[in-house]
Amino acid sequence: MMRRIAVLDAPTNLGLRPPTPSSVPGCAKAPGALRDHDLLARLRARDAGCLTPPRYDPGEWRPGDGVCHAPEISGYSVALADRIGAIIDRGEFPLVLGGDCSVLLGSALAMHRLGEAVGGRIGLVFVDGHSDFRHPGNASYVGAAAGEDLALVTGRGQADLAAIEGRRPYFRDIDVVVLGIRAQDEYRLDLQAAGILTRPVPALRAEGAARTAQWAHEQLADCAGYWVHIDVDVLDPAVMPAVDAPDPGGIAFAELEILLAGLVDTPHCLGVELTVFDPDYDPDGAYAAEIVNTVVAGLSPVTAPEAVPPRLLPGPTAPPPAPAPRRGNGRPAVPAAVPVDPAAPAADRTGPVGASGPAGVPGPVGVSGSAGVFAGGGAQADTRPLGAVGSLGLEPVGPEPVGLEPVGPPASAGPGRLRRSPTPSDGATQEASEPPSDDDGRRSAAGFA
Repeated sequence: MMRRIAVLDAPTNLGLRPPTPSSVPGCAKAPGALRDHDLLARLRARDAGCLTPPRYDPGEWRPGDGVCHAPEISGYSVALADRIGAIIDRGEFPLVLGGDCSVLLGSALAMHRLGEAVGGRIGLVFVDGHSDFRHPGNASYVGAAAGEDLALVTGRGQADLAAIEGRRPYFRDIDVVVLGIRAQDEYRLDLQAAGILTRPVPALRAEGAARTAQWAHEQLADCAGYWVHIDVDVLDPAVMPAVDAPDPGGIAFAELEILLAGLVDTPHCLGVELTVFDPDYDPDGAYAAEIVNTVVAGLSPVTAPEAVPPRLLPGPTAPPPAPAPRRGNGRPAVPAAVPVDPAAPAADRTGPVGASGPAGVPGPVGVSGSAGVFAGGGAQADTRPLGAVGSLGLEPVGPEPVGLEPVGPPASAGPGRLRRSPTPSDGATQEASEPPSDDDGRRSAAGFA
């Protein structure tokens, strides 16, 4: 049973600084530029439309005023979460075309709603050339949400962005894996102090893209599923300069294709977003064409005829108590869930790896693994198909790690009915232990970006 992709445009620039005092960033043009290369037709995807963002207007913002465009980003994130939730409820695989990295706030809100609805936790695979981890605990001031998105979705920063609907954090630190940052990323020690796992480019290359995808999935084995964020500045500027902040030392298109294929070739992957491509730096469309080629090849496991529907990890043997119906993703709970078939086949968890070849960027580069071979799961992968909550079925996932709040009743190890169950939001924040410092990097806090 193949999984149908639904493509949703989120052409927001609200999280970026203006390139010049009187100009507007070009990332809002990215969805249209990618569609012009037949992205939807090649993916055989449903057109889920476009969510138009508020007007880009920094106005009188000054350093020290908090995140620029914060009210507009907050409202847009709620609307985007609604749209993503509707796609998932249809049983489809969302592909969100940004826009800048502030798109992640809407995706994160949708994932937290979903996790609450099913009594489990949703993880994040953050594929980005920069950690985007600037926050008031490690910088003198903040400004551009696109340079702070990972900090915000892990509960760091002002409440109107980090705690929309009283949900904080959207992703817990232990449920985040960061891939593709540069070895010298300025917040790498903050990530380490927070317990957020990272695999910078040198380590990614040493292990290979396919094995890195498998490793990322294994780190999120306690989650009901995960979302994938991809900022195209993870690519080396030698092959992809059309971004707002190119940084040498990135990966190649071939590596990104293999990595994406490995991350989505598992029923635990719930969707993907693509951000920060700027067509203003791509006048002939060559980079847009290369991105589309990579995305189409990387998402091929999703639409393959043998692709399996979303599936959950096993929980403890004790059956869960019956929870009261509640609302999730802004929609009424399903009164009766669909029974599951215990005889359904398990997903392959290993797959061959070992292909190697040049990656296409300066310097010696190795690409390990082959696209489409990772089926995910690790040692704790589930062998049961899902029922349905709306069109997607998810259920609780096993005991909580020490020190975390409960996330709902445990799941039955055997087949049964799937229910929505309430889970209290986490109101606590965590701050990294690094002392405050000025941010002179990618999207500098002086100005916003």
